[in-house]
Amino acid sequence: MAQSSWPSPAHNDRAVTDVEYEKIAARFSDDGVDGKPSDAAVVTASTGLNVTVRAGVYATLRGHAWTSGTSNVTLAVGANSSGQTRTDRVVLRLDRSDWTVRAVVKAGTPGAGAPALTQSTGDTGTYEIPLADVTVLNGAASVTVTRRELWVGSRVRPCTSSSRNPAPTVGEMCLETDTGMVRMWDGASWVTIRRTDDTANVDVTLSAWTPTGSSVLERRGDICVLRTAYFERKTSALAAASDSRLPLLIPSAHRHAYLQMHTPVYLSGHRIGMMTLFPANHERAGQLWVTTHPGLNAGQIIYTTTMTWAV
Repeated sequence: MAQSSWPSPAHNDRAVTDVEYEKIAARFSDDGVDGKPSDAAVVTASTGLNVTVRAGVYATLRGHAWTSGTSNVTLAVGANSSGQTRTDRVVLRLDRSDWTVRAVVKAGTPGAGAPALTQSTGDTGTYEIPLADVTVLNGAASVTVTRRELWVGSRVRPCTSSSRNPAPTVGEMCLETDTGMVRMWDGASWVTIRRTDDTANVDVTLSAWTPTGSSVLERRGDICVLRTAYFERKTSALAAASDSRLPLLIPSAHRHAYLQMHTPVYLSGHRIGMMTLFPANHERAGQLWVTTHPGLNAGQIIYTTTMTWAV
């Protein structure tokens, strides 16, 4: 078969068959119900051996649009006298014999669980996605329905950190091209799925301390690792009762939201002190201070240490 493309004046006078349409449209929109899990169930138990498909539901299946219509749809469920529990499925089915999409009950085998979905992708046959499971006890006069909707969802949208979709849908994802972060809308806020790895020099200049080497922050996903430089006291002696800020600053994106980080550290003269890294909600946000020590004279050193936290 020679190469071809459609729609095109050179292909069947621009006419597109049902098969050809599916080849195009199946990837234009994903399979599923238009909505979210907090919506009312698409399928519920009705009286007797029946289930109800609620009105006003829209879905797509292999690029074909479907609606339940303006009034509820009742589907009959077969009786069960097998002696075992039977699980049926309510599925949305594309039937390529007439190219219709309909919600139907697919009977299961007693004692064998829900029947498998049929998902033929060729030019003939049927393609199904789930809407609900229906439990039919032996001799039952009514049924129990378990939700199984496949939601169509959203694709990943490129944006910047200041231009995310102002009206997102649940499950919508975006990639911020300026930060490299992947976020997902959970219905209330944008949740970070992936952060860009980063290595940063966090040194700042303070007259009271001189660093030897550099303090380096590495971020891998949601974990930050700080390796401090050596800090030499350059001005007057620091009394044991006094705290002192050390010459580094953690960037705002890498600060813990609310937890202070404490770590012991070696001091000149085989002594031990304590350093504290302050979180984003503190007036000392992102700053590192020596907060416990026996006193430090000019020329004495706070040796290097490592701190790790999640953001």
